[in-house]
Amino acid sequence: MLTSFMKPRALFSSGVFLIINIAMAAPEQPVSYHSTRVGSLEIFYREAGPKDAPTILLLHGLPSSSRMYQSLLESNLSEKYHLIAPDYPGFGHSSWPNPKEFAYTFDALAKAMQDFAEQLRLERYTLFMQDYGGPVGFRMALANPEKIQVMIIQNAVSHEEGLSPLWGVRRAFWQDRAAHEAEVRANLLSLEATKKRHVGTSPDISQYNPDLWVDEYYFLNQPGQAEIQLDLFYDYQNNVKSYPKWQQWLRDHQPPLLVLWGRYDTSFTVAGGEAYRRDDPRAEVHILDAGHFALDLRPQEIIRLVGDFMKNAF
Repeated sequence: MLTSFMKPRALFSSGVFLIINIAMAAPEQPVSYHSTRVGSLEIFYREAGPKDAPTILLLHGLPSSSRMYQSLLESNLSEKYHLIAPDYPGFGHSSWPNPKEFAYTFDALAKAMQDFAEQLRLERYTLFMQDYGGPVGFRMALANPEKIQVMIIQNAVSHEEGLSPLWGVRRAFWQDRAAHEAEVRANLLSLEATKKRHVGTSPDISQYNPDLWVDEYYFLNQPGQAEIQLDLFYDYQNNVKSYPKWQQWLRDHQPPLLVLWGRYDTSFTVAGGEAYRRDDPRAEVHILDAGHFALDLRPQEIIRLVGDFMKNAF
């Protein structure tokens, strides 16, 4: 029986206020909030749109949760599509099993999301993958290629040139975890690093709501989170080793592919977004004036690009 770390019911104090204010703006379709049992895990998810419409499965990044997709869930995309945004184990409102009892690897996250999709009887779907959503989504695609209708990639790397010089410290961590763990903790878990993930090299940080990184920093400092995130970050080396497999999968299957890339990202380079054209010359690639979390600054542009692309894909 897996046990979970203690965590408060409201992970993001200021974030709760933000969500309430957004909800008052009368979204196109109401967003609902659920949890479902998947094996020994409780998986939380947000849902919008008709259940009989084509499904878009929204896979989040680090250190966010399904909350990062709230603007999509509340948009007019929910008039035509069934939007599902789950939290991974160890994130958001899903179970946070102790790392001594649950192996925090990307294989494990992908398996939890596959089982979640089966639990909800999602037979076919579009994958929208941001950051960690890439490693999770590509594992799902390799396991069940027949389920994937469309791929949307937002600052999720599948090519070595997509990794910026910041990854030097992280590669050293993979070679010798004990010697570099303190450095990676600062690189990954500090308030400054949490802020930098959002603003990157943006020329105007006044456009960013500071709740974005303050709330995430609060999340990262909950009991057990450092161990969970460091275990996953150590396992990230297996994602890099898998890049050739993911590239080959794209070449072999060539689903309709939309790439949305925030140019101000300090971890993932623009070259990583452009590289998808090598796997599929038909890929539609848009470089946006945004950062790692492009929805921070460009929600309406992304909603429009996704809507136009999906309309043509179907």
